[in-house]
Amino acid sequence: MSVEQYIVQQDEKGIRIDKLLVDVTEEYSRSQIKTWFDKQLINVNGQRVKQNYKCQPDDLIEWEIPEVEPLEVEAKNIPINIVYEDQDILVVNKESGMVVHPSAGHQDDTLVNALLYHCDDLSGINGVARPGIVHRIDKDTSGLLVVAKNDKAHEQLAEQMKEKHIKREYKALVHGDIPHEYGTIDAPIGRSEKNRQLMDVVENGKQAITHFEVLERLHSKYTLIKCILDTGRTHQIRVHMKYIGFPIVGDPKYGQRKSIDVDGQALHAYRLTFNHPITNEEMSFEAGLPTKFEEVLENIRKSY
Repeated sequence: MSVEQYIVQQDEKGIRIDKLLVDVTEEYSRSQIKTWFDKQLINVNGQRVKQNYKCQPDDLIEWEIPEVEPLEVEAKNIPINIVYEDQDILVVNKESGMVVHPSAGHQDDTLVNALLYHCDDLSGINGVARPGIVHRIDKDTSGLLVVAKNDKAHEQLAEQMKEKHIKREYKALVHGDIPHEYGTIDAPIGRSEKNRQLMDVVENGKQAITHFEVLERLHSKYTLIKCILDTGRTHQIRVHMKYIGFPIVGDPKYGQRKSIDVDGQALHAYRLTFNHPITNEEMSFEAGLPTKFEEVLENIRKSY
C-alpha cells in the first residue's frame, strides 16, 4: 500500500476534497476515491475527514492507495470482433452464443475472458467478474456493446446510460404481421410469478420502454423491425414483443415452440451511439446482421 501527499494551493480554497482528489490523482475516479474515504484511507493535517470536507490553503492531504486485488477470472485466447479501440474504450461486435461475463455454468468462455486476454487495462468498477462491462446483451443476442478500459471512462459511460444518452438500436425478426408502422411499449418488467427463471410484464416490475418501427413485412408471417431502448431491463425486447403478441423468431425462452433456427434468437444490436467518455465526441457504430440472420431473411423472402 503506497502513500501519496498533496498540499492545497491558494486557488483551491473551498473545493470539496473528493473533487480535488479526482483532479490531483487523474487516474482514479470519484467512486474509487469514495471507497478510500469509506476505508478511512484519507486524512488532512493528520486528521480523518469526510469526503465533503472543504479544502483550505496549505492543507496537507495524505492518502493511502490500497493494493489492487488480483483478478481471479482467467484470460483466454477467444477470438472477438473489436470494431473500435482507443486508450479509454473498446466497442465489440459480440457473436450470438457468447455470454458477456462469468456466471454459474459459464466461467471461462465469456466475453470478459476474451477481453482480459486482449488488453491489460479494464475498468474495475463492476468488480472482478465484470471488469469494464458498462452494459450487456443476452447470450443468444448478437451485436455491439461498449467496454470501459479505465474507471473514469466507465463512470462517465454509466452516467450516459443512466441519463439515456446512449442510444441502442436493434433489429429483430418477429412472428406475425405487426399492423402498425411504429409503436411504443411501456410495460413494467420483473421476475415471472409462474417461472422465476423468466422475466415478464408484472404490475410491480421496473419501468421498461421499447420503441419499435416496422422495416419489412414478410408475407404476413413475419415482420422485420427496428427497436430502440429507453431502459435496459433483462430480456426487455424479448419480453415486450411476446407481451404484444409478436415473439422474436428463434427465441428459446419467450418465442414459439416451432420456429426457425437462427443460431439463438433473431435479435441483433446493430447500432450504438454515445459520446466518447473523455473527449465528449459523438461516436456511432453499426454492425451488419450476422450471416445466419441474413440467410433466414433471404430464405423467407424466396419461399412465399
